[in-house]
Amino acid sequence: MTRHIDSWLTDMDGVLVHEGHAIPGAPEFIARLREKERPFLILTNNSIFTPRDLRARLAASGIEVPEEAIWTSALATANFCADQIPGGSAYAIGEAGLTTALYEAGYTLTESSPDYVVLGETRTYSFEAITKAVRLINDGARFICTNPDPTGPSVDGPLPATGAVAAMITRATRREPYFVGKPNPMMFRSALNRIDAHSETTAMIGDRMDTDVVAGIEAGLQTFLVMTGSTQPDEVDQYPFRPSAIKDSIADLIDLI
Repeated sequence: MTRHIDSWLTDMDGVLVHEGHAIPGAPEFIARLREKERPFLILTNNSIFTPRDLRARLAASGIEVPEEAIWTSALATANFCADQIPGGSAYAIGEAGLTTALYEAGYTLTESSPDYVVLGETRTYSFEAITKAVRLINDGARFICTNPDPTGPSVDGPLPATGAVAAMITRATRREPYFVGKPNPMMFRSALNRIDAHSETTAMIGDRMDTDVVAGIEAGLQTFLVMTGSTQPDEVDQYPFRPSAIKDSIADLIDLI
């Protein structure tokens, strides 16, 4: 039974867009949220891009959203670090999405005795940077990762991503990182705080059982699984938990707004 929904969280890739193109119904869904002035956030584990970058990418696919409606694992990570050690310092491995988020959270980026080593996603992981991270962690820096995804997509096939590089650093340091992004419900709770929403009246739309749905359930949200991304219908029963509902696509949720 669907509870009353005031606020919405939605994944981006596989729910709103696929390979740079809007999934049918996605522009209308977002337009309806804005028309009805419903609080919403678009969540992504991608820490490479800033919200401004992602807003432009969504606009190019025909989906118009303000920057403030995008919540990345980099923003959630910077938010977590600032809550834990306000005005702290970090050695960051990542792109502008991560370094900008840390800077705007009041953090100093440094290679000298940082509070945190923060690992995010980058197109070009440097062996020198990974070596520096290993040494800083061994010297006492706390180890944080934006997200646990082991691979990322590219036109030529999967690329090693944050989770894979984190495993290498863990093997070298014997220190496990704290992952902030999905499936950690921490990312969902920080998103709820950002839009002043309550879990009882918020829904999450995702395309993956092992990240979107499980984290949504653990955060106390209603969960909608759509069949336009990673998880296929015959895979749902393999999991010991279920979404609140399964839909063909986001187009089937427009009337719930």
